Formats: sequence, C-alpha cells, structure tokens
Amino acid sequence: MTDLWSERADRYRTSQIHANGDDLDLLVAWCEPAEGVTALDVATGGGHVARRLREEGATVVTTDAAPGMQADTTASAEDLPFADASFDVVACRIAAHHFADVNAAVREMARVAKDRVVVCDNTFVSEASEEADRLRDPTHVRNYSAAEWRIFFEQAGLEVTEEQTMERWAEVESWLERAGCTGDDAERVRELLADEIVDGKKRLPTLVIRGGKR
Repeated sequence: MTDLWSERADRYRTSQIHANGDDLDLLVAWCEPAEGVTALDVATGGGHVARRLREEGATVVTTDAAPGMQADTTASAEDLPFADASFDVVACRIAAHHFADVNAAVREMARVAKDRVVVCDNTFVSEASEEADRLRDPTHVRNYSAAEWRIFFEQAGLEVTEEQTMERWAEVESWLERAGCTGDDAERVRELLADEIVDGKKRLPTLVIRGGKR
C-alpha cells in the first residue's frame, strides 16, 4: 500500500478537492493555528493541511506512511513516533478511511496531543458505496458514521467539543483517475454510485470533528 501511495503522491498534491474546500477551512479554524502553536498533520498526503496551518503561523510537523508523500516523518497513524503531549493540536484530513485500525490511530493522535485533536473524513453512506470505494481504491478500509466517530474520540479520552457535517462534490472522472481506476472496474464503480452522482460529480458526505483532552 505504501508504494502505491508514493506513486499517487503528485496527483494528491495537485488535486483541487484536497487543496481547497469548506472542510479544510473549518478544520484549520478549529485547530486554532497561530504563532507559538505546535501542530502535527497526520497522513499529510499532499500537505494541504500543513500548508494552511503554517500560513497562519503554526509550527507544523507532518507524517505519512508513504515515503513518496515526502512528509517530515514516515510513520503510520497507528504508531506515531512522538512523546506524549508533544503538540498543541493534532490534525488529520480525508485519510482515516484508509487506516487499518482507526481506533488505534485516534488513540495515538490523542496521546501525542496536548490539547485538541481535529479530524475530517468522508462518512458512511451505504454498503454499495463502500464496495465502490474499495473497487476504486483497494487501500480503502471503511468510512464511518458521525456516531462512530464520537465513540472513537470518547474511547481515546477525547471530549467532543465541535462537529459539523457538510457535503463535498468530486468530479467523478478525476476521482477515478487519481486512484488509477479504469476500464471495467471504473464502469462498475459508476453503476454502484448511480444514486450519488449528479452532473458528473459524486456526493461526498463529510464530517469535521474536534475533541479536547480530558
């Protein structure tokens, strides 16, 4: 999986849906970046969260499991190589649905955070949608509901202080191309997502959730 993501790195650095969006704006705001604030960007991907936090004056360290993403540290979200309470805030955007053990990842984010954790990810729609996601991208594990995310936070010792749901829309053909999904697989994905595609764009229900250390 790591090598596959290294191959995709440039596509995610230049992806407009990853580089922009109301979800990104909200996640950054809830991180409360400023001069003197330290932040960890988990599964940084194209580095868009880190870029925005740095623009607001925060000192940011990035991690990613894929070497090709060129993060400051190569590490999985489930095993972060940092001491307890190393950062004021830990952020993770549009990545958790790839984690092998999301519970472990949230516990690790909570462990290395001094004050708060902010996560943004796609949310569960249906089993058909999950099948389409796995067919498009075999590294997809699962999208989770808002209720499940509250449980993940609570089990990690985080008190949910803010949450907001919204819809993003992804241009289907570029969404498929980014993961290298073509031919019969791409056609089957389109069939499975027929109810979620409008004018060539796929609906992506999204949650942004913030938790504070207890």
